[in-house]
Amino acid sequence: MTDLETRVAPPGLRGAAPALLGYAAVRALGLLVLAVWSTARDKSAYTLLTARWDSLWYTRVAELGYGYEVRLPNGDVHSNLAFFPLLPWLERLLHAVTPLSYADAGFVVSLLASLAAAWGIFAVADHVYGRRAGVCAVLLWAVLPVGIVQSMAYSESLFTALAAWSLYAVLTGRWLTAGTLALLAGLTRPVGLAVVAAVWAAGIASFPPHHGAPARRRAVGMVLAPLGAAGYVLWVGHHTGRGPLGYLDVQAGWRNGFDGGYAFARFVAEKFTSFPSALAGLGLVAGVALVIWLYVVCVQQRQPLPLLVYAGVVTALALCASSYFGSKPRLLLPAFPLLLPLAVALARLRTTGFALVVGGGAVASAVYGAVWLNGSGPP
Repeated sequence: MTDLETRVAPPGLRGAAPALLGYAAVRALGLLVLAVWSTARDKSAYTLLTARWDSLWYTRVAELGYGYEVRLPNGDVHSNLAFFPLLPWLERLLHAVTPLSYADAGFVVSLLASLAAAWGIFAVADHVYGRRAGVCAVLLWAVLPVGIVQSMAYSESLFTALAAWSLYAVLTGRWLTAGTLALLAGLTRPVGLAVVAAVWAAGIASFPPHHGAPARRRAVGMVLAPLGAAGYVLWVGHHTGRGPLGYLDVQAGWRNGFDGGYAFARFVAEKFTSFPSALAGLGLVAGVALVIWLYVVCVQQRQPLPLLVYAGVVTALALCASSYFGSKPRLLLPAFPLLLPLAVALARLRTTGFALVVGGGAVASAVYGAVWLNGSGPP
């Protein structure tokens, strides 16, 4: 396993430039295709990116604060307390210091965060497998079918950026940085627990060979890591008067919870009761099998422990959530270590094969994203 106390300088812009330029090109293609497709359907691509679905909830928090809720006819209560605060805070800050609206601010934060995420993914992959694999990992993340979410005013890009750089800090022995970024990740999404778990697993695994200042920094980093998620969850419990588990009640109002995957398995099984929905069922089974297989390969390739813990927790939380089945690909977006085996294999291809794979993936991702957002879109 990588020596967690060996400090390595983060890759500079020059070293990461091929990955970032390639990432920007893929995302630009996705936005261009979305704009053309939306125009043909008499819709606004910008509205789809900034003022639909969760984007609206985040901007409402930024503008009005917490306390807004929607009561549905079936009795469900959708409260904006379900949305963690870091993205709305950044939207509010950017709105306060620029002429941008809250929606515009969310879009800018997402674009900048997606570049930071791509840089962080490159840093991790470069550290573990080398520069070419780092470039490949970033491009694979860019061409994921739901890659368009990286350009939406959602929190996935911000969270992935914080997670990737926290993991890089752990791998290079920067415990205070790792803990601080894990704290911020915990203020971004509930799955921030995955970053906390990675920091703690690495800290425990590296104990007790080092003493003095390194040990103190490690201990402080481990203490910092859970404060963001724990602080927000406890605040929600206090705010609602429901105690430490109040956030779970908020999620229950959205019919969201953790049931070990039972509801998702039943959802998939129901697809096989008719045709052509059975084809969708086969696709879901194949997708889940691919995710599990990639994780097994990660273990077999002996990825560093923090990456395995992080990817494992993100995957488990995504697949075992009891609701919003259509969101699962989006929820898996931050699990970039799953792409590293594919990145290593892609790095071995000749230039022509590499270009064909990435180019084909970019086009497919762009078309899928445009059709998806103009259709059902990400809930």
